[in-house]
Order: sequence, then C-alpha cells, then structure tokens
Amino acid sequence: MGFKKVFSRPHSLKDAPFHYCPGCGHSIIHRLVAEVIDEMGIQEKTIGVPPAGCAVLAYNYFDVDMGEAPHGRGAAVATGLKRVLPDRMVFTYQGDGDIAAIGTAETIHAANRGERITVLFINNGVYGMTGGQMAPTTILGQETTTTPGGREQVRDGFPLNLSEMLALTKGSAYIERTAVTNPKNIMRTKKAIEKAFRVQMEGLGFSLVEILSPCPTNLKLRPADAWKWVEEKMVEIFPLGVIKAAKKG
Repeated sequence: MGFKKVFSRPHSLKDAPFHYCPGCGHSIIHRLVAEVIDEMGIQEKTIGVPPAGCAVLAYNYFDVDMGEAPHGRGAAVATGLKRVLPDRMVFTYQGDGDIAAIGTAETIHAANRGERITVLFINNGVYGMTGGQMAPTTILGQETTTTPGGREQVRDGFPLNLSEMLALTKGSAYIERTAVTNPKNIMRTKKAIEKAFRVQMEGLGFSLVEILSPCPTNLKLRPADAWKWVEEKMVEIFPLGVIKAAKKG
C-alpha cells in the first residue's frame, strides 16, 4: 500500500534547523509566512526585513531576498526598499521590544504616511533575546528581570496597545491581532498574513498583523503552560480580532 505525502516544508523556507527555544512561536509564524508566500506565488518578488531581536537570524530561514535593519528601524528600511522597488512585496518581522520601544517613531510615522509595507509584529510581552526585561507590552503584575515583583502601573506605566494606536493613523489600511496558541488561532493568523500582503499588493496603505506568541524561557514556564498563559492573561489585555479593516478606494 502506497502513501501520499500531504505535508512538507514550504519552498520559501530553507531546510535549516531553527535556533528558537522549545515552545517559542517564531518557528510556527515563520512557516505560516513561507506558506503564504508560496501560495501567493511571490517568492521571487518578496523582501523580508528583520531587525534586532530573537528573529535577527530570519535570513537563515526564509528563502527570499532579505534585508537587515538596525534595532527598531524595520519600518524605515522597509520604506526605502518599497519606494525604490515598488513592485516588490516588502515585510518586516519585529518583536514587541523592537517595534514598540526603540522603533515606535519609525512605525507610527510609516503607518501615518500610508507606506505600502506589511509589518509582522510578534508580541510575547517580554524582551526575549536580551535577558527577559520588561517590554512595552509586559502586562501589569507580570514578573520580569527588571520587574521582579511584577509590573506596577504607577512606577512602570500601562502595557502599550500599539496596534490600536496605529489604527488611528489615516495611512493605516489594515490591522489585525491574532495568536498562535492553538490550531484555530494559527489558521486565523495565516489568513491575516495573507490579507495584509494583499492589502500591500492592492496599494491600499500600511498593513500590520500583531501576533501573540509565547516565550517559555523568559516566562519561566513549560511550553504548554506558556501557551495557556498567553490565552488567559495576554488576550485579556490585547484582544484578538480585526482592529482596522481594509477598504478599497
């Protein structure tokens, strides 16, 4: 009896082992991005821009043209690439510390100008690569290496809902928040990435998908417990769904 192969590595993903920690969502998201690129037939015209952070080595995994940006400058580098090569699909891949701290200004102004780029915003509520410090998206009460007793509103401020802020800019066309905590959410994330790419192809403006993803290492939780923590704690502060829908014309 023969067997039929029904699942394989996407063409746009290199045959290379990931360096990410067990239970990290980056590997899942990488695969989703590669699947969308394959299914849209845009491998030869896609350019990815990873800046500093856990995904700094994304060029080792995506089999498309890749740029590189200084910490927080993903939207700025992507803007330059898209303006010089307007026929390309240009996306950034940024963590919450990168996009919502040092990169806040670049991201907000790129959205306000309506730059025809797509931003993939990976939110795990903590600085993953540099030691588990408090990030702009760390929720109240969450313990990190710089908030050992938990984040406090009076001392540390509130977690930053960057996607809702970007939705207020007139140049932003499509913004959605998803997660990769279960199969249903994973499929929704894939659809959101495809939608964001199509918004760029149609020239409607700035598009962004925020993806809630666990960081078991810095949450100091087992992988399954980290995924549960995202669903029970983070989703309450960062609700899933379409924040701004794309409109033609």
